[in-house]
Amino acid sequence: MKNIMFIAAPAAGKGTQAELVVEKYGIPHISTGDILRDISKEDSEIGHYVAETLASGELVKDDITYQLIEDRLNKDDCKNGFIIDGFPRNLNQAIEYDKILSNLGYDIGHVIVINIEEKTLEKRITGRRICENCKSIFNINDEQSAPQIESVCDNCGGKLYQRRDDNLEAFQTRYKMYQEKTEPIIEHYRKLGVIHEVDGNDTVENVFKKVDKIISGDDK
Repeated sequence: MKNIMFIAAPAAGKGTQAELVVEKYGIPHISTGDILRDISKEDSEIGHYVAETLASGELVKDDITYQLIEDRLNKDDCKNGFIIDGFPRNLNQAIEYDKILSNLGYDIGHVIVINIEEKTLEKRITGRRICENCKSIFNINDEQSAPQIESVCDNCGGKLYQRRDDNLEAFQTRYKMYQEKTEPIIEHYRKLGVIHEVDGNDTVENVFKKVDKIISGDDK
C-alpha cells in the first residue's frame, strides 16, 4: 500500500474519492484540521495555544503543524499507508512534508491530481444545495442530482439551503488561491515523478476506478 495525497480544486470531489479509498483499503484519512481540533482539547501548553489560535481565526505556526503531523503519521495505523488531507497548502509545506516522510522512512507515494474544468466546478459550487435535516446534497445545475421539488429534499422532505460561501465570487477567490498556491506543489511532485493525473469530468464511480488503478498499480 502507498501513501496518498489528493490535489484538486474546490468541489472537484477529492473528499468523496478519499472516502472511497478508505472504504476499500481501510487506511486512515489524516486531516490536518482534525489533528488541530483534537490537540486543541488537550490541557497542555500546545493544546491551549492551538485552541486560542483557532478561536482567533489565525493560522497555527508551521513548525507546530509539522510536529503534530509527524507525530500523527508515526502512529501504527499509518504504517501500511494513509491519505493526507489539507496539507501541504503551499510549496514550502510540501518540501517540509517530504522531510517528515523521509524522517519516518516513508515514501511520498501517490500524488493524485483530479482535473476538472473551471466552468464545471463553478456549476457544482453555485448549484449545491444541502438538506437542513439529513444533510443530503443536491445540485440544481445538474439534471441527475437536482431535487424533484425545488428547495425540498428528496430523501426526507427537509428544506434545502445554499451555504453562504457557495457563490460565484467566493468560488472565484478560492479557485484563484488554489491556482496560485497549489500549482507549484503539482510541479514539485511532477519533477519527483510521483504525479498521477485523473480526469474528474466523469461520474464518482468512474473517477474512483481510475484512482483505484493508480493505487493498485494497474495504470501502468
